[in-house]
Amino acid sequence: MARYALKRILAMIPVLIGISFVIFTLLYFTPGDPARALLGDLATESEVETLREEMGLNDSFMSRYFHYMGDLLKGDLGVSYVSKLPVSEEIMTRLPVTARVAFYVIIFAVIIGVPAGIISATKQYSFVDNLVRILSLLGITMPSFWLALLLVLLFSVKLGWLPASGLYGPIYYLMPVVSIAAVPVATIARITRSSMLEVIRSDYIRTARAKGQSENVILFKHALTNALIPILTIVGIQFAGSLGGAVVNEQVFAIPGLGKMMVDAIKARNYPLVQGSVLMLAMLQSGVNLVVDLLYALVDPRIRSQYITRKKTSKEDPVSTSSLPSNTDAQES
Repeated sequence: MARYALKRILAMIPVLIGISFVIFTLLYFTPGDPARALLGDLATESEVETLREEMGLNDSFMSRYFHYMGDLLKGDLGVSYVSKLPVSEEIMTRLPVTARVAFYVIIFAVIIGVPAGIISATKQYSFVDNLVRILSLLGITMPSFWLALLLVLLFSVKLGWLPASGLYGPIYYLMPVVSIAAVPVATIARITRSSMLEVIRSDYIRTARAKGQSENVILFKHALTNALIPILTIVGIQFAGSLGGAVVNEQVFAIPGLGKMMVDAIKARNYPLVQGSVLMLAMLQSGVNLVVDLLYALVDPRIRSQYITRKKTSKEDPVSTSSLPSNTDAQES
């Protein structure tokens, strides 16, 4: 298990290198001059050229990229063009806010989405099932920023019940969390419903009913446990997506998080801050995927037994180990 986790962590390295190259290339070819943006329109060409030379913007693409990667390997994300502070320091001041909102979003989505999916599956083709499916479809198709604007117009402007912006207390989280959670709730409910429908039609569920076990035991002990793998997968994906989804909604609610900082950095052509923020989000997403993969083994004994079988087989017959499927193969199947 530890070996598998180590392999997954090492596999994250080329992914992060690829992301760094893509974002660096995109920003390199993006129109606009950071030096001109910093000095303003009244600066002369010689002043702009001097600043470009100081910032290393006149170097070639590969020279700048290798210089950036060299600093990155030392843990240095660079210095913000605007504040002159280390990028890592600026990110760490904003990241907790975004992570806190994303955490509340996924908790809210699981509390609403999983029970809705279970009820919809157990009462298939009923009024409740149709209602859950319609609401899920609306939740997936509705842009979160549009829902955020509607919530602000209704509860802040018209009714005056909730604050429209800022993040100064628990009540300030309500509208941002609900607006960002619309897609995760709908997705988790749909996946839970389809996964539960597949499981409750299985032979062992019919056998459990024939033995006279109660519906609650059948539902929560036998059916839900075996339906958890796809639900865990989608919860992990939605949590990672919530970190990115907060980028737009942080603008709507003026939340001082990572997303708002990224948008401000893009406007100011503060490229080191944009690159560092994207890399941090990529690392978080990779970390969430790793945790979800490890949770598979804890939830499903069939996956956990693969590690034990592989370990025993490798001791008895090292040659036959290569014929066993990997955990990733099991997940894909």
